[in-house]
Amino acid sequence: MWYWRREVRDGQVSVLAQRAASEGPRLGKDVPWRVEGWVGEIVRAVETCPSLLPGKREGGVRNAALRPIAGAFIAVFMLTGVGCTVFQPASDPSLKQATAEELTALLRQREASIHSMKGLFSAKVRGGFIPIASRVEGAVYYRRPNAMRLRGFTAVGGELFEFVQADGLYMLRLPTMGRVLTGRQSDMGEMGKLARPFQLSVWAMGGVLGTGTIAKGETVKLAEDGDRYRLDVYAAADGGAKGSVLARRLWFDRRTLLVVQEDRLAPNGEMDATIQYEDFRPLDDPESRLSSAKVAADARLLRPFKISLEDGHGQGSVQVTFHEILPNQMIKTEDLGHVS
Repeated sequence: MWYWRREVRDGQVSVLAQRAASEGPRLGKDVPWRVEGWVGEIVRAVETCPSLLPGKREGGVRNAALRPIAGAFIAVFMLTGVGCTVFQPASDPSLKQATAEELTALLRQREASIHSMKGLFSAKVRGGFIPIASRVEGAVYYRRPNAMRLRGFTAVGGELFEFVQADGLYMLRLPTMGRVLTGRQSDMGEMGKLARPFQLSVWAMGGVLGTGTIAKGETVKLAEDGDRYRLDVYAAADGGAKGSVLARRLWFDRRTLLVVQEDRLAPNGEMDATIQYEDFRPLDDPESRLSSAKVAADARLLRPFKISLEDGHGQGSVQVTFHEILPNQMIKTEDLGHVS
């Protein structure tokens, strides 16, 4: 608490701003230096202004009126300046509240809002775990529930690969290498180093399609982490073991409730991959009757146009940037390719 103390030194009266040592923050330590400087300037101004010094014979009435004004000025300054550094708002009103059940329902709604898609994208592959190219221009075709086709081209239009998956099967065609690989998605060992970048690419597409929803038999646990929610997803353990293991972590921005990060974990608990979702934009859905303003505000139709994936074992990364996404289009059978 601040108060005025009157001292007499060599016949001169001095007015000093002091504080009880046992109360409040200490200037220079708990309070920013600029606050201390301003208070010092106020005190020196009062000391050097004769009209503000108490005990003067002349202008006594005026001095008596000015002294409380000066004290009130410093009191207000301390309350508005120092007080704001000590007291912080209890919470950010822009942060939304949600339960695990509500976030799970949001994921299902976003998945259900897209039943087919066409898209054009560019991909940057780093780490040397794909011998085809480090930069790829690509196209994606998707139809629910699980049919997807990815095609990659060089910058001048030369075909690099075709990857098709449906009903748990896959086909990878590499024209430049003269190879065609087929098998089950659960066992992509024959693909060797090629398996990893294509697995990451499929996960990237899932972030746009909303296919990473909570599956039947999975359980969730919600935790607050600053301006984010973390939804831990547990799946049944492999090999018939009892209990469940942490399979994924979904990070929601609490201002938009959009998934901005996803961590995928291996069965042994190690980090398998980290996925960042950015640049969310509303999709132009031909089946929607909403106005453009309502579409922009509808979180179900917001999708990330930039997706960055980091391999959890340090083998490399994939960055996918979409140029165009057309949801709920008519997809022909030939657009989806053939698995076998």
